[in-house]
Amino acid sequence: QLHLAESGGGLVQAGTSLRPSCAASGRSFGNYAMGWFRQPPGSPGSEHEFLAAISWNGGATRYAGSVPGRFTISRDNAKNTAHLQMDGLKSEDTGVYYCAAVWRPGGGVTGTPREYEYWGQGTQVTVSS
Repeated sequence: QLHLAESGGGLVQAGTSLRPSCAASGRSFGNYAMGWFRQPPGSPGSEHEFLAAISWNGGATRYAGSVPGRFTISRDNAKNTAHLQMDGLKSEDTGVYYCAAVWRPGGGVTGTPREYEYWGQGTQVTVSS
């Protein structure tokens, strides 16, 4: 089992950067692919929007078409952490950001929220224009 906790959200101005982090506790973090998702304001019942995913060893990544070149996902298996570097933030990036984990010891990534087994509680990101 894996427990995930996000941090590093906040209120920032458009055009600036943030780097939310995801700390994992539990066994075998290195066997999980990690993903970042967000939920825009006013849509608590909607499916989480996929942003980025990274394989267990960082050898494969995938990004949503809405964030090309602005977001970079990374992980540090020695520290059981994953990060999402977000540059050039826009007001439409506002939302609650979640990290999630899916068992993938053989490698590979997925952008499908329902495939992820563990989720953090989320961290709020607000971008003012």
